[in-house]
Amino acid sequence: MPPIANTPSVRVQAATEHAANPEGQYVLYWMTAYRRLESNFALQRATELAVAWNKPLIVLEGLRIGYRWASDRFHRFVLDGMLDNLQAAQELPLTYLAYVEPEKGDGSGLIETLGKQACVVITDDFPCFFHPKLYKRIVSQWKCAVELVDSNGILPIHGADRTFTVAHSYRRYMQKEIARESPIFPHQNPLRGVQLPRLKKLPESITKRWMFLSGKELQNYDLSKLDIDHSVTAAPTKGGRVEAIRLLSDFAKRKLGDYDHARNEPDQYGSSSLSAHLHFGHISAHEVFHAIVSSVSGWSFSDISKPNGKMNGFWNLGVNAEAFMDQLMTWREIGFNMCARQDNYDRYDSLPDWAKKTLKDHAKDKRPYVYTLEEFESARTHDSLWNAAQRQLVVEGRIHNYLRMLWGKKILHWTQSPQEALEVMIHLNNKYALDGRDPNSYSGIFWVLGRYDRAWGPEREIFGKIRYMTSESTRSKFSVKGYLQRYAELEDRQAWKAKAT
Repeated sequence: MPPIANTPSVRVQAATEHAANPEGQYVLYWMTAYRRLESNFALQRATELAVAWNKPLIVLEGLRIGYRWASDRFHRFVLDGMLDNLQAAQELPLTYLAYVEPEKGDGSGLIETLGKQACVVITDDFPCFFHPKLYKRIVSQWKCAVELVDSNGILPIHGADRTFTVAHSYRRYMQKEIARESPIFPHQNPLRGVQLPRLKKLPESITKRWMFLSGKELQNYDLSKLDIDHSVTAAPTKGGRVEAIRLLSDFAKRKLGDYDHARNEPDQYGSSSLSAHLHFGHISAHEVFHAIVSSVSGWSFSDISKPNGKMNGFWNLGVNAEAFMDQLMTWREIGFNMCARQDNYDRYDSLPDWAKKTLKDHAKDKRPYVYTLEEFESARTHDSLWNAAQRQLVVEGRIHNYLRMLWGKKILHWTQSPQEALEVMIHLNNKYALDGRDPNSYSGIFWVLGRYDRAWGPEREIFGKIRYMTSESTRSKFSVKGYLQRYAELEDRQAWKAKAT
């Protein structure tokens, strides 16, 4: 096999024992998580091999219907991105195929059939949700070379030799790695200036069985005919790369300057609003990183300070950019570290021992309120602020950053057990949140129960030594009047349910 060239070897993992076949008809990139044609190590790796062997490059982006929590919301967001990719691909030396599974199981065999005539199959090394199990289940049966390529974050997910359990330890590790060697970024446009032979036609074994969609079909796709959850409707947020780039530009120009303060204010929305686009791969962490450091004229990696393990002072970018960089470089990437190394990242037994002990010690404490999953989902609790956050989740597919923490803490407070609280949080978040089913989502949910945190005092009923939060303290620290007005106007259950549908 040709050398890996510009794609760092630590980001490339062989998924099968089969050798690549340079005599194959094409190089196949199976796009599953990094749904973009720029700033993508997986596409870069596929391009390098296609150039080395002078072969056509096929990019297949698929969307199946059999995954858990499949709904109009997630399908529409992905379809937006497919349309952007199809349009961008028209100017590139590759064949882009957009496939949407019409019925459960119809897509079975598509990748394997394409792979039989490929030199090699490149796909995305996303360490969360159904991806790892999917690769283990089907790729191991294939008779072709398959490579998993990591384009998740600034640091490679397989670069660390341990699982980090607290943020300050990961932050210290990250800073030392950055100081030791500036990270390698993917080429912004790996196909720029590249000449590849065009694929004349797809094999008949493909075209007779599967249909690929045009731009018009993607734009006007009738989701009602699919066997997915239609009660979770498309969110107001548009998916796709064009929108992701617009949001990043808007954040860097208008919001970054007040980020450290505004991000926690419920009456403002000071976040980047990029989490969903990062989750679906419509934009890369590398592009976000570049936009942030570019806010300081002339900044370069030579401007960083000695590693200090602290949230501020390492990047020398100013308080607002430093606050955002800690979210991007510490909190986002520690979640990928956990998912890449721990198969039980989404299970209760993955919690730190101190958290499991204190929750067990208080398992029989009397709960002031106990709500069912249906009551939580329908925002029928006694707490108007919690209800407003839940309504935002159902209608918009997101919750304000600070209120998402409160949302989780109160679910712990109002369920019969911490195990039940975990089930409720995972279900509601993964069903409605555009950025659910992601390492960051699991980090946030498990943080509610003590992951990445420490023991706090005084010890309280139900929570024990788990960090405690209340709606009353939130109201005292922040202005929530505007937030409540926006979402409490849907107080009547039928009214806000109607808006959601």
